[in-house]
Amino acid sequence: MSALRKKFGDDYQVVTTSSSGSGFNQPAPEKKKKRQRFVDKNGRCNVQHGNLGGETSRYLSDLFTTLVDLKWRWNLFIFVLTYTVAWLFMASMWWVIAYIRGDLNRAHDDKYTPCVANVYNFPSAFLFFIETEATIGYGYRYITDKCPEGIILFLFQSILGSIVDAFLIGCMFIKMSQPKKRAETLMFSEHAVISMRDGKLTLMFRVGNLRNSHMVSAQIRCKLLKSRQTPEGEFLPLDQLELDVGFSTGADQLFLVSPLTICHVIDTKSPFYELSQRSMQTEQFEIVVILEGIVETTGMTCQARTSYTEDEVLWGHRFFPVISLEEGFFKVDYSQFHATFEVPTTPYSVKEQEEALLISSPLMAPSLCNSGEKNSSLDGLETLEDMETTTKLPSKLQKITGREGLPRKLLRMSSTASEMTYSLGDLPMKLQRISSVPGVSDDKHLGAKSSKMIEPISQSVADLPPKLQKLAGGGTGGRMDGHLPPKLRKMNSDRFT
Repeated sequence: MSALRKKFGDDYQVVTTSSSGSGFNQPAPEKKKKRQRFVDKNGRCNVQHGNLGGETSRYLSDLFTTLVDLKWRWNLFIFVLTYTVAWLFMASMWWVIAYIRGDLNRAHDDKYTPCVANVYNFPSAFLFFIETEATIGYGYRYITDKCPEGIILFLFQSILGSIVDAFLIGCMFIKMSQPKKRAETLMFSEHAVISMRDGKLTLMFRVGNLRNSHMVSAQIRCKLLKSRQTPEGEFLPLDQLELDVGFSTGADQLFLVSPLTICHVIDTKSPFYELSQRSMQTEQFEIVVILEGIVETTGMTCQARTSYTEDEVLWGHRFFPVISLEEGFFKVDYSQFHATFEVPTTPYSVKEQEEALLISSPLMAPSLCNSGEKNSSLDGLETLEDMETTTKLPSKLQKITGREGLPRKLLRMSSTASEMTYSLGDLPMKLQRISSVPGVSDDKHLGAKSSKMIEPISQSVADLPPKLQKLAGGGTGGRMDGHLPPKLRKMNSDRFT
């Protein structure tokens, strides 16, 4: 039996098939080694600070935050140790006072008034302190008015006990009510997907809230962590780039009542502009997702994090719908929260798609590319007009009236004069333009240059056969009134006078 491994995101599934009788067993491919993540799936950052030197004293300057950031086992150890040391210290102080005054030796003398009644030894002094600190007050041990040092120690004990209680109990309360525990009920999909949405290649992942209490002002952000090298040769490990998930449109502000699909459109501004299905197999990157909001019940700010590596991004997949309409309410099926299915998706990057579209577009002709330059546009239009006109002429006239036979200035003049709307009979289009240009006397742009325009026109007409020269006016610029019907001849004469 041979083993075939199929890769699904970060997992590998073994599919056993029967041997093909080839006479040998192929070795199973090695399992792909997991690379180190910067942020775990549970949101923990894999960063350790070392070689701090003398900077460790900064932690003591913010002792309360340092205690809150400690793990629970260290918090409990510090809590018990602090109370135990404080109790033993204060009990020792009461025992020292009783020892100095001699109360331990005369404790059973009814005529003697001790500092603290019924304190015979250290255990009795310790019990007195506990009864006083915890305000139990059994009434058997008490301070007398004959001991001023005991009164001062009692005041100091009350102040110190209040400080210790406020510090340790407050630390434990903040530790228990940390908003990061609220993040345990915020879900992220195990994989991110890339597929088409609204005609655009889009990176998507899903977030959900398991509690009925809402996240107020929920906002989501995405960071792309990828190492790169600058043109100057500087290597930037884990360079952070922003992924737009709707900041410009306000889509990053979430109403997180039901599971939502967060989208990042891959366009020219996206870091994934050149990412394709093939290049993703060799790329190394990590997408860090940060969800922030205010817990509705406590009013504290909560932040949930997760990340997706390149192995956890599925190309050509889409999430299953999880919301269904029931009788009177909407039901969310969290069993399909992480499920995806394949959809037809182009394997090419957005850059490759745009380049292919530009290459296949007919507007990439050289004469129309530089539309900002007027001369280039005119040349392109003249070329198109020449092609259309030449294809309509007979074969002999196509050779005569080809681009080689007429100069460019003549073509531009003829295109200007062709705006006149009088008929010249059944003459070819080229001859109509040639014969109509010299007679235009009211054109403002040709008035000063009419004498210079006639010479090239006459030379061009002189190159035509005799019959065509006669039709075009003999190359002298004359009109063709003799060959026109009477009505058109009258219209033509009125036009030139």
